Amino acid sequence: MNRLLRALSRQGLDVSYDNKVYSISLNSSVQEPWQDESCTTAEVLLPEGFPVEAKALKQLANLANVSHPQGGCVCRTCATPDFHPGDSGVAIGSIVETAGMVIPAALGSDINCGMRLHVADLSIAQFLAKRDRFVELMKGDYFFGTRDVTMTAKTARAMFQYGIPGWLDAMLDKATGSVVNSDFEQFAKESDLTFCGGSMNGDIQWAPAELVPNDGLVRDGGLGTIGGGNHFVEIQVVDEVVDKARAYTWGVRSGQMAFMIHSGSRNVGKYIGGMWRDRSRDAWPKSLKYPESELFPLSLSANPELVHSYLQAEATAANYGFVNRLLLAELLRLRLRQVFGDIEAPLVYDLPHNITLAEGAGWVTRKGACPAYLEQPLIIPGSMGAPSYLLVGKGNDRFLRSAAHGAGRARSRFDMSREGVDKSDTALGLTGIDCITLRQERRIEEAPAAYKPIQPVIDAQVEAQMVDVVAKMKPVLTFKA
Repeated sequence: MNRLLRALSRQGLDVSYDNKVYSISLNSSVQEPWQDESCTTAEVLLPEGFPVEAKALKQLANLANVSHPQGGCVCRTCATPDFHPGDSGVAIGSIVETAGMVIPAALGSDINCGMRLHVADLSIAQFLAKRDRFVELMKGDYFFGTRDVTMTAKTARAMFQYGIPGWLDAMLDKATGSVVNSDFEQFAKESDLTFCGGSMNGDIQWAPAELVPNDGLVRDGGLGTIGGGNHFVEIQVVDEVVDKARAYTWGVRSGQMAFMIHSGSRNVGKYIGGMWRDRSRDAWPKSLKYPESELFPLSLSANPELVHSYLQAEATAANYGFVNRLLLAELLRLRLRQVFGDIEAPLVYDLPHNITLAEGAGWVTRKGACPAYLEQPLIIPGSMGAPSYLLVGKGNDRFLRSAAHGAGRARSRFDMSREGVDKSDTALGLTGIDCITLRQERRIEEAPAAYKPIQPVIDAQVEAQMVDVVAKMKPVLTFKA
């Protein structure tokens, strides 16, 4: 430990360790000229035996040290046990509370990436008996474009503006696409089981122009798609119920089939995230050099209209993300009914883990971390070879009322795919794994061996009183784009 701390100090970090929590701050020698002498300290909860990654710690310390010379500061910063380096300069698992400013780069472009969970009264034996037929239909929808998510211009505009409620109201006026066969009364009931009701304060001015025409039909090739990277749709079985009373209230029982969706705002998020990465850089005071971290905040006192516009643009992408997950789930639910008969497959919950939310006197931005408010349902997946968990939040203020969003990567995609790496199923942990994908490299990049073990991530958060376990699901098969 002492050798590790000395090595980190040589990289400009002051680090201490106590009871699974690392406290990190930048040395005063690496501060920017406009900052005061004190550095904000960030905390990371890491299970024993987990790697301490200097790159991720430096990214978190940089995030904690962001401020704006014209007003705005970071109040607190922390990270969850799935903490690991991020490609955009912000570590995955980071949570930052700000006052007087927002940091678009702290969220990036995967806006409202999140999880959605449904359950169905269908046994594993019943499912496996017709698995092949079901998989072929889903491959058509998810990979070959047999899905139909066509909507009217009015519906598309309502979706970007108001999220699920806007989309649903417009669809009730004129249903189009595959969902003409859906149960719209069920949609209405399930909106209460989506974080923020699946609706944030968006505005169509921030949407890609081709997706919000004044009239006609919108055929969006990105909507109802899983996406790359670690996004997936997974078929699971409820393996164990820990909190029987709460699980019963949520409609979850042992032996049920479960359907978990992990996706976000797709190309819309990339479009809006990229736009605001550039706008926040352009808004930086011209008389000052760029911050070394390349994290450009927007100051509420200096540019209130930019702060308002960014939050509105983020909400616009978030609304799209909510509807994208809904459609991914509904395409699956429609195929379930086609293959297995009259199956309800109700929603348990849908929540984001890449989002900025107004909390207290400012904002909390979560990058690869779930809101874990008191009594908040949470969904934390493992890898496609490990269990996933349904949990309930405990509103732990030390960790900014947040929790992990997964197990966290142990090895990068580059490392998994480079020449010389043993790519046998045994080495990758893929033996017995049912992964449905058209790209062999996706199966390798997202193999169980690429991820940290999920159990210590869950146990550390339970011990820290961040969450409690409600149920555990084990994977049956996984769709990867």
